[in-house]
Amino acid sequence: MERPMIPLLEIQDLHAEVDGKPILKGVDLSIHAGEIHALMGPNGSGKSTLSNVLLGHPKYKVTQGRVLFKGEDVLVLKTYERARKGMFLAFQYPPAVPGVSVANFLRTALKARIGEQAVKSFRKLLREKMQLLEMDEKFASRYVNEGFSGGEKKRLEILQLALLDPSFAVLDETDSGLDIDALRTVSEGINRTAGPEKGLLLITHYQRILDYVKPKFVHVLLEGRIAQSGGPELPAELEKKGYVAREPVQA
Repeated sequence: MERPMIPLLEIQDLHAEVDGKPILKGVDLSIHAGEIHALMGPNGSGKSTLSNVLLGHPKYKVTQGRVLFKGEDVLVLKTYERARKGMFLAFQYPPAVPGVSVANFLRTALKARIGEQAVKSFRKLLREKMQLLEMDEKFASRYVNEGFSGGEKKRLEILQLALLDPSFAVLDETDSGLDIDALRTVSEGINRTAGPEKGLLLITHYQRILDYVKPKFVHVLLEGRIAQSGGPELPAELEKKGYVAREPVQA
């Protein structure tokens, strides 16, 4: 099956810095609808910087390049504007929000995403998504991430993904800190939210989540650039040989 002509997300020669220090040094990447891409690399290679730049974190300054989402350069847009257009970021370390219930938090997020019509059907939609992810309905009354285990925090991120239904999502080390049972549950949730009209960039250090969430392409980020690209077989090779710079293949 041929890929569509226009990528869902296209990163072109992206350079970015933090506090004057260059982190991204020319990232090029294309993700089409229906594709799952994995991004791997050692600490400090720029993986989390890339995720934050894609969603417009003000700490990160883009000095060169473009990010096209559905053909539109989103670098000129604020974070909430990118989210409204269908972009989503699942955090590596989701913060606690004391005093705000999961249900109220998600209702507000959905209202910001699609407008007032979200309020009328919210309870029904939330119940459906929680059932899809096999979550207890009592979870919705708890305060956001307050006293949550690592697995519960990541499941809430995936619940947001399922409820907001973005066209493109970045999952930043969603597998970090999870035991094998929590990893399996979170991975199943990711797979259930995937679809032919959606794109996913899965950032990870380890192969283990890729045993459950199957990427079409795998990329290695080294020193702010894509150093390797390949198919689903690449992570196993990396496990044996480590991160070795090569000429990337077109993805």
